[in-house]
Amino acid sequence: MTKTVNTAQLTIGTRGSPLALAQTHETRDRLGAAWPALATEGAIAIQVIQTTGDLIQNRPLAEIGGKGLFTKELDDSMLDGRIDLAVHSMKDVPTVLPDGIVLPCVLPREDVRDAFLSLKAKGIDDLPQGAVVGTASLRRGAQILHRRPDLQVVNFRGNVQSRLRKLAEGVVDATLLAMAGLNRLGLSEHVTCALETDEMLPAVAQGAIGITCRADDRKSLDFLAALNCRETMIRITAERAFLLTLDGSCRTPIAALAQVDGDTLSFRGLIVSPDGRTIHAASRQGRIGDAHAMGVDAGRELIQVAGPGFFDFKA
Repeated sequence: MTKTVNTAQLTIGTRGSPLALAQTHETRDRLGAAWPALATEGAIAIQVIQTTGDLIQNRPLAEIGGKGLFTKELDDSMLDGRIDLAVHSMKDVPTVLPDGIVLPCVLPREDVRDAFLSLKAKGIDDLPQGAVVGTASLRRGAQILHRRPDLQVVNFRGNVQSRLRKLAEGVVDATLLAMAGLNRLGLSEHVTCALETDEMLPAVAQGAIGITCRADDRKSLDFLAALNCRETMIRITAERAFLLTLDGSCRTPIAALAQVDGDTLSFRGLIVSPDGRTIHAASRQGRIGDAHAMGVDAGRELIQVAGPGFFDFKA
C-alpha cells in the first residue's frame, strides 16, 4: 500500500461543524489571496479534529469544563506538529493560551449582535408569558431573564442547523444565535430580528475569527501577519482583558463590547447573576493603545461593585 504524504505548505486544524468549516475556508481563501504560493491546489490542507465540546451535547458547557472544551484537542494537535494553524470562533478561546501557542491573527470582525429566532414572536418583548427560550449561553439566558423574568430558559445545545431544526419542531418557542455565524453560513433569512447591543450585550469577542499557531513557528507567523485585522485585535484585546480580570468562564454570565472610532476606544462590559436579578455594568473610553488596561480597569471596578461571592455560582 502506498502511504499518502502530506505535501501541503500549511495544515489547518478545525472543528467539524458547518460553521467551523466555513470559518476555516474563509481563512484558507484569505491566505491564498495574500500569498500566491498558498493559492495553488494542495498548498493548504484542512484537518478536521473532533473536540470534547462537540462530542458531549446533552450537558451544559459549565458542567463539563467550559470553553477549553472546544480548543484543547486542536491545541494538542498543534503542539504535536500534526497541524500548523487552528481556526477558532474567538468567543470559544480561553483567555489564557497553553504554553507554546500564540494568537497572532484575527480576521475582520463580523456582525457582533445576537439574533432572535422565533416562529411565535417578533422579539423578546412579544413572547407570551412563560414562553420557553432555548440557549446554551448563560450570558444570553441571564440577560433575557433580567428583562423578562417570567420566561423559561432551558439548555439548548448543538450546531446552528440542529438548533434551527429543533426550533421548527417546537422544542422551544425561541432561541438566540450569533448573527455572525448565521451570516457566514448564509442562513440569515431565519433571523426574526437582530438584537441591538443596548438590548443584548454580546459575548466577549463575538463575531471574530482567531487563528492560533505555535510560538516558534516563524513560517506560520509570517503568513498570518498579512491577514491580521488591527482594529479587531484592539477591540478583542480590551474585551478579553475584561474577561480575564473577572476570571470569566462558561459559569459566569459576562458580556462586553469594545468599539473603535479613529484613535478612540469605547468599552462596555457587564456581569449578571444567572437568574437575571442582579446586573452590574461598567464603561470606559480612552486611547486604542490602552485597550488592555481599559478592560482590566473595568473588570476590577465590577469585582468591587459586585462584592464577594458574586461569581460563586453553581453550574
